[in-house]
Amino acid sequence: MSRPPPNRGPSRPGNSSGGPNRGPGPNRGPGAGPNRGPAAGPSRGPGQGPNRGGPPRRPSGPGPAGGQRFSPPPRPPEPEEPAKQKEEAIELEGTIAAVLAGTMFRVKLRNGHEVLAHISGKMRKKFIRLVIGDAVKIEMSPYDMDKARIVYRIG
Repeated sequence: MSRPPPNRGPSRPGNSSGGPNRGPGPNRGPGAGPNRGPAAGPSRGPGQGPNRGGPPRRPSGPGPAGGQRFSPPPRPPEPEEPAKQKEEAIELEGTIAAVLAGTMFRVKLRNGHEVLAHISGKMRKKFIRLVIGDAVKIEMSPYDMDKARIVYRIG
């Protein structure tokens, strides 16, 4: 009684490679593989490098063959609703009363209130230094009147 050969994957007719180091397989010959020499592959003439093949390009002048694309009609401007507009920041002036950790400052406003303020991004980027007693311009959100952003050093 003869046994069937062990199953070693799908068998394809003409596939004689069988794996690594087993001789040339289909479509493998001299110059095949990753290290093809300068003479491997079909020779290309001047101006025929990669992505140079394909059909010739159409002329790009005006007219239907010139590549004009359909553009939709312009949209009418949308009316601005007062409820959708962004709430404006409140601008005030004050003086720095205390320097806190993490570029935070206690700013005393001209009306007597004190707020916690941080430096704006542009002032950080330009390395503007602030010390106690500096007059600053701040922006406050109308939703939180205890916090502010320092946007300008006055003096």
